[in-house]
Amino acid sequence: MIRGTARVGHRTKALIARLHPGDIAVIDHPDLDEVAADSLRQARVRAVVNLAPSITGRYPNLGPSLLLAAGVPLLDLARDAGYSLKDGDQLSLDEEGTVFRGGAAVGRGVWLTQQTVAARLEQARRNMPDELARFVDNTLEHARREKHLAVVPLPLPPLSVDLSGRHALVVVRGSRYKADLAALDSYIHEMRPVLIGVDGGADALLEFGYQPDMIVGDMDSVSDAALKQARDVIVHGYPDGSAPGLARTHALKIPAQVVRASGTSEDLALLLAYEAGAELIVAVGTHSNPIDFLEKGRPGMASTFLVRLKVGSRLVDARGVSQLYQGRPKPQYPLQIALAALVPAVIVVALGSTLRELVRLAWLQARVWLGW
Repeated sequence: MIRGTARVGHRTKALIARLHPGDIAVIDHPDLDEVAADSLRQARVRAVVNLAPSITGRYPNLGPSLLLAAGVPLLDLARDAGYSLKDGDQLSLDEEGTVFRGGAAVGRGVWLTQQTVAARLEQARRNMPDELARFVDNTLEHARREKHLAVVPLPLPPLSVDLSGRHALVVVRGSRYKADLAALDSYIHEMRPVLIGVDGGADALLEFGYQPDMIVGDMDSVSDAALKQARDVIVHGYPDGSAPGLARTHALKIPAQVVRASGTSEDLALLLAYEAGAELIVAVGTHSNPIDFLEKGRPGMASTFLVRLKVGSRLVDARGVSQLYQGRPKPQYPLQIALAALVPAVIVVALGSTLRELVRLAWLQARVWLGW
């Protein structure tokens, strides 16, 4: 029997901040993605109850595999059964998948195992060609509508940070962003790029001891502490006139500017750096392939395709740089070190009495010079 306090959130990334070690996270997250699963793992929850299918079979998502590999139990529970669960409920989960609240059964779900996950992922891989075809069609259709992103210059607001002729590091809290950010430590200290956090990417920078110069996004997953440290806060506005993040910056009394653009907030961050004259744009954790976008619930990537088409000559995608090369000690290294250490000893032995006479002569010469 697994027991714990329920923390309920229909948006997983918003729930993460409220979790405590030992809680039971109740989420509503179809096709649980890798970034969300890793955040749940780091929160050290006792178990995860998902009110949506953790693997729908549309595409091979890696979130469930990551949770199970970390030893975090994952239960898929029907949304109707879990609809009444509230924050603070004391839950018990038995081995059959029954969820109890205060001794009364709420419903029964299905525990995911490595075997069931492997079977569902195999089915998802077979479905992937059809899903990819729909994704490409959607991307091409929307690319025609959004071609202005690649053709029309983005109007820039007044910025406190000067990017002209400098490097810009754009950080998104995407897959393996931590390892890639750590791999760029020397680059950041030597080149001093302008640090741009896309929503929660600003907190990633703070976590590594860097202060974000600029924050771009909807402001839905960035901390108050990060917002208060940035020199420029850019709220992502949409073509329909809405700017959801503006209410939060007003509530915190943080000066912010709205820039309207279609696409994602990371697209906007790359465009801002480009239009502001950044010489080189280094992207960490950004989404750049169909799986990334399917995990974000987006059926296409037209805006990202167009933005990368525009900024491509200046863009370096650092995703996966931590996996590019990992130095490992080779078997001959200890022998080489031992041989190097023997060289001085061999010289001393070879010189023998000659070396001692040279040292004695130098001492006598020094005494003569000093008048001893």
